[in-house]
Amino acid sequence: MRRDEIKNIIEAIMFAYSEPISIKDLNNAINEELSSKEIEIMLNSLIEDYKENNRGIQIIKLQDKYQMCTNKDYAEFVKNILEPKRKKTLSQATLETLTIIAYKQPITKVEIEEIRGVKSDKVVQTLLENDLIYEAGRLDKIGKPIIYKTTNEFLKLLNIEKLEDLPSIEKYENE
Repeated sequence: MRRDEIKNIIEAIMFAYSEPISIKDLNNAINEELSSKEIEIMLNSLIEDYKENNRGIQIIKLQDKYQMCTNKDYAEFVKNILEPKRKKTLSQATLETLTIIAYKQPITKVEIEEIRGVKSDKVVQTLLENDLIYEAGRLDKIGKPIIYKTTNEFLKLLNIEKLEDLPSIEKYENE
């Protein structure tokens, strides 16, 4: 296959899949003998094509995955046509808990409650319902507590690519 054709296939897969997808999964779907670097170059070329032409869609990077989504410049127009999904606004307690999880993950509910000093059942449930955190497994100790981590939806909400892009808390700890 020619390079342009492979680039078009990547674009079609990303459009149809609608979820974040890894370079490895793209390579498996294309079923060609390509290196991860070649796929990444084609993805970056698509990203640049969309930016240069200020297209209605864009490709964003979320950690080690890529996703096609609406260009934020045109999001309002899309909202006008789609029935909005109303998510609950997040309370101060929920935002506090989300921050703790983001900076301390993986973390258990008990650890969250130790930091906050109050029960956190309801706020953890709210974060799960809003797809901002997920159950990442269980600890191998008494009671097998669930551990929580943030999701790609959390990264999208903050408009960051990876957790390392979160502001450093060290500068606030010394104030």
